Amino acid sequence: MVQCFLIHTVNPVSTLAPGESRVLYSRVFGPEEGALTGADSELGPEQRRLLQNEKVAVVARQVRSAVTLSREASGRVLVETVLGEELVALQEADSGVQRLGRGEPWAGERSALWLGVQSLAFTLVTEPHENLLLAEGTLKSITRHCLEHLRMLGSGSEVLLKSERIDVLLHRLLPHGQLLFLNHRFTQSLEKELANYMAQ
Repeated sequence: MVQCFLIHTVNPVSTLAPGESRVLYSRVFGPEEGALTGADSELGPEQRRLLQNEKVAVVARQVRSAVTLSREASGRVLVETVLGEELVALQEADSGVQRLGRGEPWAGERSALWLGVQSLAFTLVTEPHENLLLAEGTLKSITRHCLEHLRMLGSGSEVLLKSERIDVLLHRLLPHGQLLFLNHRFTQSLEKELANYMAQ
């Protein structure tokens, strides 16, 4: 099962401290695990939401560090793309998998799969036993739809205003956080359905 999906910044943002990452969108799947034990179990809904937001922010910072290291190691120069070149940007995206140890930030171990596209990172956090190839394919599909239909690489792109469309996309491609094995015919019908919805 997928624990969460998030979109966040990986390039420096003028209003943030160095090394920080701004979470633009996050979706946590499933019930909160037994991480809330002892004193934490008495937290109210607002405190639980803040704790969950902090966990997502920890993942975003760790992935930002991994993307930065990957880009520095590759030595490639990041070239800004324009609208219409989303597929080129996706093909040139940095990608990786990072193990999140126990307590970093969830009680159990997790795997974080990420794609660094220009100044954004798209991240899936999964349970350690999940099929990583299937998770990678799902992440690439979600990222491609976000880039193509929501024009996230354009200047002034307002990801926060497009959260409803991202929710629909996740509902179709990642229902309730479950990774789906899709055959070619079903994938085509799903692609057509999503394209029709996104065109509205």
